[in-house]
Amino acid sequence: MGSLILARHSTTEASAAGRNLGQRSDLPLAPAGVELAGHLGVALAAELDELPHDELRILTSPARRCRETAEAIAGPLGVVPSRIEVEAGLLEIDYGDWDGLTAEECTARDPELRARWEADPYETRCPNGESGRDVAERSFAVLEPLEAWLAEDRARCAVVIAHNHVNRVRLCALFGWPMREYRQRLAQDPAGYNLIGFGGTTPVVRRVNAAPS
Repeated sequence: MGSLILARHSTTEASAAGRNLGQRSDLPLAPAGVELAGHLGVALAAELDELPHDELRILTSPARRCRETAEAIAGPLGVVPSRIEVEAGLLEIDYGDWDGLTAEECTARDPELRARWEADPYETRCPNGESGRDVAERSFAVLEPLEAWLAEDRARCAVVIAHNHVNRVRLCALFGWPMREYRQRLAQDPAGYNLIGFGGTTPVVRRVNAAPS
């Protein structure tokens, strides 16, 4: 059973402040995020020690915060940074006019739209931005072929560094939960990671939002 480690990027100043960080800002990791990304690399190396992985791939969103996280874990995983695969489909949701705002500021700006989005973020688009469905359509086009590749050989492993919404819509689909509930049912903390096995009749979820120690 091939293994997918799906992780969220480490901490930025925006995530630490509870502000939306989508596609319209490209912030680096905060100093604390650089340290946390190092811990993630150590944690994932320990996970891989327990998993067969004759073939190992690292994929990342092109966002700077993801690329910096991917580069931080590459060394502990024995991967040359030039082999990291950058996939545009893994970008975070486009928050549109809500980019950079807190949840409270979004509600004050667009109370009715925000209420609809809170009730069903999968079908409701951010103002001049994306919905969860939009995120799923482009990110699943990257993740599903990767999962099929993993399922072909138990000695294959892939680490994907992506984003809050990307990870939650994928996990929600794998669990078979209603997609409108992906924000209600799942959390993805900075540098939190998920471990899923592929190759049997159904995916096997072994970790959800595990924190690097």
